[in-house]
Amino acid sequence: MPNIATIYHSGYGHTKKLAESVHQSIQSIADITPSLLIIDSEGNLPESAWNTLLTADTIVFGSPTYMGNVSWQFKKFADASSKVWMSQLWKNKLAAGFTNSASMNGDKLSTLHYMFTLAMQHAMIWVGPAIMPSNTKAAQRNDINYLGSYAGLMAQSPADSSPEEGPLPGDLETAKLFAKRIAELTVNLKGK
Repeated sequence: MPNIATIYHSGYGHTKKLAESVHQSIQSIADITPSLLIIDSEGNLPESAWNTLLTADTIVFGSPTYMGNVSWQFKKFADASSKVWMSQLWKNKLAAGFTNSASMNGDKLSTLHYMFTLAMQHAMIWVGPAIMPSNTKAAQRNDINYLGSYAGLMAQSPADSSPEEGPLPGDLETAKLFAKRIAELTVNLKGK
């Protein structure tokens, strides 16, 4: 049975909520074994989580966008993955990514590009959302893919919102659709 590992860091709880939405959507699909792995506040990951990443068919990366890039905790994880890179142990796994920040733009694309580059260095295969943007005059903030991202999942949570208040419902629905695509591609490419 194919398995998907979602690994993330969350500073204030908003990215955690996004990660949980992605994970729960993957979990709801039959014939998939999902794992949700947390990078702690010191940027560490237990050895068991590294083992889960080694056996995963797909790895979904998640980080808040801070100052136009991933959090330092996620970067520490990425740097530690160089041991895996040396042996190309993630080669041909599927990869995807998501991020959240307080601003509508907030340079989230820089964060997704960082994750994409990490995946390419590991010889992984990148999966984008494949969700058309909500970009007409009739579009509402809670429509799917309102932020218009093709490279990965982008979400926005107001700076003064609690994790219960953000990300907004449209971004969480976008996360679910993105997770469904990741799961379907994992099953199609990796088999049952």
